[in-house]
Amino acid sequence: MSFSLKIVYKGGIGEIIEKKSRFIAQVFPIQTEEEALTLLAGVRKKHYDARHNCFAYVLGEKNETERCSDDGEPSGTAGRPMLDIITGQGIHDVLVVVTRYFGGTLLGTGGLVRAYSAAVKEGLANCTILEKCRGYLVTVRTDYNNLGKIQYAAAEMELAEEHSEYGEQVEIAYMVPEEKVAAFERQVTEKTGGKSYIDRGDETWIYLNT
Repeated sequence: MSFSLKIVYKGGIGEIIEKKSRFIAQVFPIQTEEEALTLLAGVRKKHYDARHNCFAYVLGEKNETERCSDDGEPSGTAGRPMLDIITGQGIHDVLVVVTRYFGGTLLGTGGLVRAYSAAVKEGLANCTILEKCRGYLVTVRTDYNNLGKIQYAAAEMELAEEHSEYGEQVEIAYMVPEEKVAAFERQVTEKTGGKSYIDRGDETWIYLNT
């Protein structure tokens, strides 16, 4: 398996209620620590009247940067559990902010850990999370008699069609993970009797559904 990362392609919002306290989780994809801090400042400004705006974020292919904050909650009851959810799911380059509006009832340390963890899970459930890995855009040009064979081979390997063009011949392109590219090209050659033109583009990052 080639090197891959899980990333948030599109952020989301989730909310839970625990003993009348509202926990609102906002999830953002980030590229830099400055971006994380700017987004955090925006959430704090929007929810200026909330009791707490706790956060956690990770950056880098190996989580080289990890930060979290309880923002006034008892130590270890918010930021660290939030960070543990992110890293436990193997998600990179992400910021999660959980805003708490106090409902008048103390939850205790265990209750807070559970509530903040559940809020993060709810926020992530409303995101689009993709796998980012190295791969190639492989373009195949062939006659119409071979099109179905190529599509069948691609479907068997769960490859995403990027685009297609239909003229005197058909041209169809797929995003192919690095570890599958040689096998796909071999399948195309074998199924079409060597009567297809295959162009492997430059290596790039590609995105797959998790």
